[in-house]
Amino acid sequence: MHRAVHALLAVGLVLCLAAAPRVASAATLTVLVGDDQAASAEFVQQLRTGQSASGKFELVRIGPGAPAAEPASADTEPAANTGVRTRSLRTASDAGLTVAVGTAAARAALERPGAEPLVLAMLSRLDYETLKAASPAALRRGDRRVGVLLRDPAMADQLALVNAVLPQKRRLGVIATPESEPLVRELQRAAQNANPAWDLQVEIAPDARSLATALRALVPRSDALMVLPDLIGDSQAATLSVLHAGAGAGLPVFGASEGLVRSGGLAAAVSTPGQLAQQARQLGQKVASAGSTGNSNSPLVEAATPATVRINATVARGLGLRPPEERELTERLAAPR
Repeated sequence: MHRAVHALLAVGLVLCLAAAPRVASAATLTVLVGDDQAASAEFVQQLRTGQSASGKFELVRIGPGAPAAEPASADTEPAANTGVRTRSLRTASDAGLTVAVGTAAARAALERPGAEPLVLAMLSRLDYETLKAASPAALRRGDRRVGVLLRDPAMADQLALVNAVLPQKRRLGVIATPESEPLVRELQRAAQNANPAWDLQVEIAPDARSLATALRALVPRSDALMVLPDLIGDSQAATLSVLHAGAGAGLPVFGASEGLVRSGGLAAAVSTPGQLAQQARQLGQKVASAGSTGNSNSPLVEAATPATVRINATVARGLGLRPPEERELTERLAAPR
């Protein structure tokens, strides 16, 4: 019997050793980054910190206007200072997983050759829609699986936050641009599927001049306003216009960024770059597993998990509201629905 046990252990050891090369290959992480924004730097740092000591971490910097196959600079970040080796994309084919950070890096990653799993991260929904329209074949290649991690929580999660803060209200006003149609459709589906459903009021503002007119039409029909992560949400001036309109009418304003809350919004469900980096790793594992089964070559798209809720207590007091604590709201959004 002892001999049989030893034989089984020996067989198991042989199988483990046979599988080892694939594990080692999967431990190689190549990160493409095309900007110097603080959020991207935090994202990359979290990825590097989370890399195992036995794995490889390689950073490729993409400069504005640089060819997709060549980084803008190959020696701007010495390995002695960062623990990261920056090298050409032409030698990246051995990477176990590639993560592209931001739109410029995503475009470069889609154009480069190679069959390793690819995660496009730190993209807005509209960034992704633009990429999908420009490079549909690159996103659906049969020899490479692609995952897309959006930087903002899903509209259903944003709506769940509004419901948790204003359970007795049902009219939500939104100012959108013509380019925001994918976000508006997603929000409309979430509003219809909510229980009870939300009465979504939408006004389109094609340009800055029409924003004031749209707000005047929207405010009387709304119990609260939401700033979408679109051209309005990305414009400080446009966001401030929505905040001023809400404050003047006594309406709370919700959004998807901490900056909006600091500027006078009531609440936002957000995911920090560090939290997004953890989710990107998990998505990479899913993409790699899906690639081995070969069931589909469609991109695997995930919205950011709303890891944190931010509340502006001063605004809440001014509106006569007593919302739940940030921690409680965060737990509610994290709970399965």
